[in-house]
Amino acid sequence: MKGHPQKAQDFIDKSGKSAWHDKALWFVREKRDKASAKLPEWEQLRETASQIKAHTISKMDDYLIQFEENCLKNNIKVHWASKGDDLNKIVHGIIKEKGATKVVKSKSMLTEECHLNAFLEKDGIEVTDTDLGERIVQMRRETPSHIVLPAIHTKKEEISELFHKELGTEKGNADPTYLTRAARAHLRQKFLDAEVGITGINFAIAETGGIAVCTNEGNADLGTTLPPVHIACMGMEKLIPKLNHLGVFTRLLARSATGQAITTYTSHFHGPRPGGEMHIVILDNGRSELIGKPEFRSSLGCIRCGACMNTCPIYRRSGGHSYGSVIPGPIGSVLSPNQDIAKHATLPFASTLCGSCTDVCPVKIDLHTQLLAWRQHIVKAGHLPLSKRLSMKVAGKVLSSPTAYKFAGKGLKVFSKIGFVYNMNKWHKQREMPIVPKKSFKELYKERQQGKNS
Repeated sequence: MKGHPQKAQDFIDKSGKSAWHDKALWFVREKRDKASAKLPEWEQLRETASQIKAHTISKMDDYLIQFEENCLKNNIKVHWASKGDDLNKIVHGIIKEKGATKVVKSKSMLTEECHLNAFLEKDGIEVTDTDLGERIVQMRRETPSHIVLPAIHTKKEEISELFHKELGTEKGNADPTYLTRAARAHLRQKFLDAEVGITGINFAIAETGGIAVCTNEGNADLGTTLPPVHIACMGMEKLIPKLNHLGVFTRLLARSATGQAITTYTSHFHGPRPGGEMHIVILDNGRSELIGKPEFRSSLGCIRCGACMNTCPIYRRSGGHSYGSVIPGPIGSVLSPNQDIAKHATLPFASTLCGSCTDVCPVKIDLHTQLLAWRQHIVKAGHLPLSKRLSMKVAGKVLSSPTAYKFAGKGLKVFSKIGFVYNMNKWHKQREMPIVPKKSFKELYKERQQGKNS
């Protein structure tokens, strides 16, 4: 199975999109900077959000119980899922109980985590993702490459070809407005035919037993008001204690994600529609285990804005699919090893540790510090490739011995002249490497001291 380095190389070599992808994501990062700069209290909001999340995580059990009690008062049925398969079975059971075969779903990274679509489709249930980006990747039979911009890796010309094939649009017409209208007409009928609507949850309020869902397309609203059954799927970390905390996070979320002051739709659900049903499925799937790891616990505070991806120089140039995980980028590289450390052992190394991800995180997760910590765990667990283990062992010996260091420096000068060192270094293929100096620091220092004494 390919790790991140190989998949990243494939994206760079085969797609021809590395520079374009980099530019597109940096444009979103710049929008975030402009939006956040307009709020003098931005850093205070970040600190407040960080403290709310830390407090909630420390008392997760109490707030989950409070949330369930208040949901039941609101006539919302609550289900608990330990693993992803459990969530899939619960959702499937609700759908089958209603005799439903057509489902519309708004964007939910949690259901991507559990592979819910494939699970339901095996039983003949039609699942239509209604977020435009999600619908595009669904038609392409791909996974999202970004948690906010799922089809950011796709150009409008590719979407034009896809819609011509799937929706019968005019061949060669790549006008975004034309394509969006075609998608809207296609999805409108899906909404009208749907018997069940599935959404994710951006924030769940323990105090009220209600949830908030943030979208820019209004698809969650249509998907929950037209079908008689609403199933909301929620990772347990989505909890916040009080309703008045919600304003802190909504001010941070859209600005961090897309540079907007607020998402176009921030929809609140505090019970089923008249004559309908509302279910909330709460998933653990390793989150409790993460709470028990103090150095990684704060990663559960993530509000899924994608800002760390938009700023990350590795993600921007290598694409989201190179990560091989549901959530890519820096936050995915922290969360994924907790799920399967062997499978995702390369991800924490897909970082320059520049700290830009930490700087933009709206809840102040120390992402680059956690990436470094995961590297140490991966080494201890024995998942570092043999080539890296040997090279680091040799480097350790050289750097701990002045004599060995001296001879290594002399060897570097000799081998660099014939290009051997640079040919062995993969970085040299895409970067200008520094010229090895003619004299070492030690030699220069010795000459200077002799000059002073003469």
